[in-house]
Amino acid sequence: MLHPDRSSNSRMTHYQAVLLLCFLGVSYSLQNSDYAEKQPNIIYILSDDLGHSDVGFTNGFVETPNLNRLAKEGVVLTQNYVQQVCSPTRGALMSGRYPIHTGLQHEVIYPGEPWGLPLDETIIPQVLKEYNYSTHAVGKWHMGMHKWAFTPLYRGFDDFFGYYLGGQNYDSHRNEKGLDLRSDYFDENGKFVDELRWDLDGRYSAELYSERTVELINGLKSQKNPFFIYLAYQSVHAPHMVPQRYIDQYSSHITDEKERVFAAMVSSMDEGIGNITKALEYTGLADNTIIVFSSDNGGNVNCVGKVTSSNYPYRGGKRALYEGGVRSPSFIWARNRLSPSRSDAMIHVTDWLPTFWSLASLQGKLKPNNPIKTKPLDGVDQWLAISENLPSNRTEFVINIDPKPVMCGHRVPHAGLRWKEWKLIIGQGGPPSGWYPAPGLSDLDQNPCGPHDSYIELYNIIEDPSETRNVSDKFPDIVKMLTDKIRAYNATAVPLGNKKKDPASNPKYFNYTWMPWLDMVPEVPVEPETYSLTKELWLDGNQLSEEDIEFSRDACFVSDSDVNSVEF
Repeated sequence: MLHPDRSSNSRMTHYQAVLLLCFLGVSYSLQNSDYAEKQPNIIYILSDDLGHSDVGFTNGFVETPNLNRLAKEGVVLTQNYVQQVCSPTRGALMSGRYPIHTGLQHEVIYPGEPWGLPLDETIIPQVLKEYNYSTHAVGKWHMGMHKWAFTPLYRGFDDFFGYYLGGQNYDSHRNEKGLDLRSDYFDENGKFVDELRWDLDGRYSAELYSERTVELINGLKSQKNPFFIYLAYQSVHAPHMVPQRYIDQYSSHITDEKERVFAAMVSSMDEGIGNITKALEYTGLADNTIIVFSSDNGGNVNCVGKVTSSNYPYRGGKRALYEGGVRSPSFIWARNRLSPSRSDAMIHVTDWLPTFWSLASLQGKLKPNNPIKTKPLDGVDQWLAISENLPSNRTEFVINIDPKPVMCGHRVPHAGLRWKEWKLIIGQGGPPSGWYPAPGLSDLDQNPCGPHDSYIELYNIIEDPSETRNVSDKFPDIVKMLTDKIRAYNATAVPLGNKKKDPASNPKYFNYTWMPWLDMVPEVPVEPETYSLTKELWLDGNQLSEEDIEFSRDACFVSDSDVNSVEF
């Protein structure tokens, strides 16, 4: 496959190259023709809180030989964008729509909150099933679980092994003393089964999710229809914990204990991905399988005590609109469809639904079993941009528009937009707003606030990807144009979906398990409780220690009088 040098202004066009090859008598094919007419198997792997420099294929400090090999054999996506936190990314991935259009633009879904990705959104497995795909989900869900209708099997997946909430202990699989690890499936009579996995207490989650994916692949060997596997690892979300054998790999060259644990968590995930690719080879499924790897947001470098993740050279991290919060380490691997390369195409997480839709339909050649109805998609089909190393099919995307402050993040309403090479941030881009190097580098600014010139920030991301030079004063016309675009997008935003925690959700009412409580009768009467977004709730929802929260609790907070001072 031809991959012209996209950095050259005088580069040969795609069509000129085809004509030249034909003139020279060289046969030309964008894809292996045997596979171009086959529906591919698709595996989407999503890591949790993985920073840009936390993997080897981005020159990170962690040993990730399996990810490195897949990236080297595939197409590294240098401008793959996600949302700044977890539930919004997952909802955008599955629906192909910006969080401002699904009500997921503020915070995440905390334990016990009765809301989720709206049920009138058509999501990836529902689309792919219309093209005869089997659909399987493994790992973290975090898109709603207060009613069964919001859980994976009622949203198009054939089976699910994992947890509904956003965080838990890696070994006990508990959050707030409630178990949340289950195998969901339909039995031979078509009856839904939710099997709580008490028997897996003490088993490390990354190993369990890798093993389940290998089991799925082995079972799908003889299946004639293609499959879609959504593998959402818990790794490397807090709490940071991992079996000792992974830590021992780093005992000789990483001296800090917390840094060793973090690196070992990444290695555990990498080992599992290696086992998954081995299973694909063993079953003969590798040749017709596409693997996409991404993180759900930037590495968590604020409200974590000791910083072990790194988004360097990008600024900020999880919760920030800066590149470190939304620019994900990513690649796509497809042995018979892609040649090894790097793609600078601007890709947003909403693009994967239409891209997978295009692949499943063989670029529209196959018709769905039933008409597929979706709301207007914000994503676009990026397959040709990736496979032929062409410019992106998009020139802009909304980073986010959030009218409320968040814990450990922005304290005024904020918004962000990327348009071509330009990026505008209104309000606060962080915190975190500094630059956090990988272990071993200490000459960089690790201030969680970083420079903060004004509530208007404009960056040329192509020339200044580290966002060190705010040029808003030099390009007022660009600022005005992008501000108008943000206002136009904001006019299409739906209300926030967030709901207060429901005390009836408490796992103590359901034998200390997390259940879709609104569809069930609690075992004991529920006493009324008050609710507010407090530090205690933050700790409960994210498994952070008191020491972690104290580290930067007030580091970047502006005064309360500023909270409502920014308008779009």
